[in-house]
Amino acid sequence: MIAEKKYLQPASIQEALLMADRSENDFRFLAGGTDVMVNRWQGNETSSCLIDLSGIDELKQVTKQDNYLSIGSLVKLDELKYHSSIVSEFPALIEAADAVGSPLIRKSATLGGNILCENRCIYYNQSEWWRQAVGFCLKCEGNICIATGSKKNCYSEFVSDTAPALICMDALLEVVDKEGQRRIKLEEIFTGDGVRPRNLDKTAVIRSVLLPLHQEFRSVFNKLRQRQSLDFTSLTTAVSVDRNGKLKIVLGGVDPKPVVVEGTNRSDRKELIRLALKKSRAIDNEMFSRNYRREMIGVFLTRSFQRLLD
Repeated sequence: MIAEKKYLQPASIQEALLMADRSENDFRFLAGGTDVMVNRWQGNETSSCLIDLSGIDELKQVTKQDNYLSIGSLVKLDELKYHSSIVSEFPALIEAADAVGSPLIRKSATLGGNILCENRCIYYNQSEWWRQAVGFCLKCEGNICIATGSKKNCYSEFVSDTAPALICMDALLEVVDKEGQRRIKLEEIFTGDGVRPRNLDKTAVIRSVLLPLHQEFRSVFNKLRQRQSLDFTSLTTAVSVDRNGKLKIVLGGVDPKPVVVEGTNRSDRKELIRLALKKSRAIDNEMFSRNYRREMIGVFLTRSFQRLLD
């Protein structure tokens, strides 16, 4: 494991931003640590400074703001089911959170941390000596994608489980950085570039996730994985319909970013599945084959439509 040169624990967001600015870009924010610390053991995360956000109380609140439910980015995944507003209006978020890792991991992992979970690939998420032996890839400063042979594009997979559930319910992020505070659609932070999967400034802190209230979302969540615990997703599907009949499909695990398809409860289902497949850029870089995962997109979406629309 890399020896830590510096460990900082701010008491406020502004103090965290100041520490980040002084660290000259050689730092990493730490929330629950369930993703970051594993990557450090593997040599995929080498920052000399860790800035631990766990002491910032304002990031742990669940409140109502105008027409939104605000969920702090440091709320632990295991804690979501204890908030009545989430249980009553956004049960799909709880289902997605309960699909992450194991019970022990969910007691440490945070909502913001899972949203920002690093993209994964079977050729990247290995020990440092393994990667050195097989050859470094684009995501770890090599010159080729080992999975495809491409010298330009990295197709490491977007694997967050909570983000698809949140995006299908029109979630916003409240982000604070050196420019101030702003709200953005959750899906807009993802680039589709496996090497740099998010367009947030490294110093940015997610204050909270905002979910619109009173939309009467009905949602279905599915996750494909080899085991029912621990494993990262091979395919996540989240489908929702709101009170106005707007339908939204979000896929994870089959592209470097979330795949989003929108329609209505009257849209042609086969066409929606066709669009989802067209947008998905799955490759053979994990345990399940590309063809099987693409086949399961149609299976999961068909089942979701039956539950929501029939």
